Amino acid sequence: MTYTVGHYLGERLAQIGLKDHFAVAGDYNLVLLDQLLEIEGLRQVYCCNELNCGFSAEGYARANGAGAAVVTFSVGALSALNAIGGAYAENLPVILISGAPNSNDHGSGHILHHTIGTPDYGYQLEIAKRLTCAAVSITSADDAPVLIDHAIRTALREKKPAYIEIACNVSAQPCPRPGPVGAILADAPSDAQTLKLAVDELASFIGARKKPMLLLGSRLRAAGCEDAAIRLADALGCAVATMAAAKSFFPEDHPAYIGTYWGDVSSPKAQQIFDWSDGVLCLTPVFNDYSTVGWTAWPKGDNVALLDGRHIAAGGKAFDGIHLRDVIDALIERVKGQPRKDATLVEYRRISAPHAPAAVASPDAPLVRAEMARQIQNLLTSNTTVLAETGDSWFNVMQMKLPRGARVELEMQWGHIGWSVPATFGYAVAEPERRIVTMVGDGSFQLTAQEVAQMVRLKLPVIIFLINNRGYTIEVQIHDGPYNNVKNWDYAGLMSVFNAEDGHGKGFRATTGAEMEKAIAAAVANREGPTLIECVIDRDDCTSDLISWGRRVATANARPPAAR
Repeated sequence: MTYTVGHYLGERLAQIGLKDHFAVAGDYNLVLLDQLLEIEGLRQVYCCNELNCGFSAEGYARANGAGAAVVTFSVGALSALNAIGGAYAENLPVILISGAPNSNDHGSGHILHHTIGTPDYGYQLEIAKRLTCAAVSITSADDAPVLIDHAIRTALREKKPAYIEIACNVSAQPCPRPGPVGAILADAPSDAQTLKLAVDELASFIGARKKPMLLLGSRLRAAGCEDAAIRLADALGCAVATMAAAKSFFPEDHPAYIGTYWGDVSSPKAQQIFDWSDGVLCLTPVFNDYSTVGWTAWPKGDNVALLDGRHIAAGGKAFDGIHLRDVIDALIERVKGQPRKDATLVEYRRISAPHAPAAVASPDAPLVRAEMARQIQNLLTSNTTVLAETGDSWFNVMQMKLPRGARVELEMQWGHIGWSVPATFGYAVAEPERRIVTMVGDGSFQLTAQEVAQMVRLKLPVIIFLINNRGYTIEVQIHDGPYNNVKNWDYAGLMSVFNAEDGHGKGFRATTGAEMEKAIAAAVANREGPTLIECVIDRDDCTSDLISWGRRVATANARPPAAR
């Protein structure tokens, strides 16, 4: 068998740990898909459309560390690039691979199908360059190895997506076999002198403060520092809070954990401790209008140290070219044997009260949000991952107590409604043995519902809680209008459509607590496909945190233009 460009790409994907890649077929990528099918141990997983394909690869990357999506030129890739923008915002190395026009057509003046009707086909590459850390176009087999390796290496190092475009007549051309994968996985080491100076500054920052604490942000996973953050917390003895988008990135049963810091909608007493602290070490934060509650909770000033994946800022000084994991390891060594900085944790324990369990609603009473959340909470185990869609699902999951090992996945920077359904599919493909739970609103579900059919196809036992309150609740709380109403569907009934003649998905409609409890029991027992539980609640039944947060964000959006 001739070894080809497509084989080279597929083998590299397998070498970096991918067991699956997601695909939507189109005439410019059909030969490439044939080549990828021949790679042992690399399964081809199909999606309903290219946007879902991109989000499926993004969800896969959350569970597996990297993902890949294969689409066709222009009509496919321009749709998938929406999801790639999300992967960039969420710091996930997703490789978007697009088939492209025949290499002989470049510069020929030909106008081709699936293009915008001009003889210049470079627009897709130019767009991809703005949404990825590396974007390459392969029109020659000779150039393929170096370009493929560059794109994949850069994506893994930067924890950002990359784009590879391959001309349709090149993917089956002969190509050398790849060398050792170590050249792809190797990373540049920290600069020793800069590392020492950064740790000196951080040690001085901590030493000068009586009440320091840690605030953990959503780039902690991308930095590879979740375990390091636990060790740093143990060494310092101080209180630890997570930002909303980092929920589950620090174990919630850890004695130093005080909950979520999110301004006015923080966990009980977490904001008081944050405000009382005289020094905050912010590890990998993202401070945007959502995470700062409309810019009302943005940590700044001399009492804030910023520690990002490769950048440290403290004491008015900045340090680059060093890995956060190396900084944390050296900082732990530096503080060993010194008095513990536990004042924030002592104060938290003084002012906090035991968490009261949620009251059980009457089984036959109309279903309300609080009862829905209580029952989902009881479903969580150490082997559960919850994917929470943009909206009140964020705030519901923030209030849940996670067993050690449980994970929460959010898309709080990109905030694309509909993300959760295809991301759930991709995550479940990567982690079929975990209990995968999705919380999604009815409006969001309507954007990407088709991918439930692929869950049926692969018999993935996902549990989807679809909150049917007949509208975009998060938008209602920010700025209401008739555009926030959605056409109601028979959501539970959709499972019959997706099952057709051979599926084993189940759909239930819960209007009371008793109906929901029965549906959950059936969902847990169903290992042959997904279960969708349509939870019918009142339109205005949402968390008070969403109302407070929405008001703050609306105020930020409504600021008048600044005077010039």
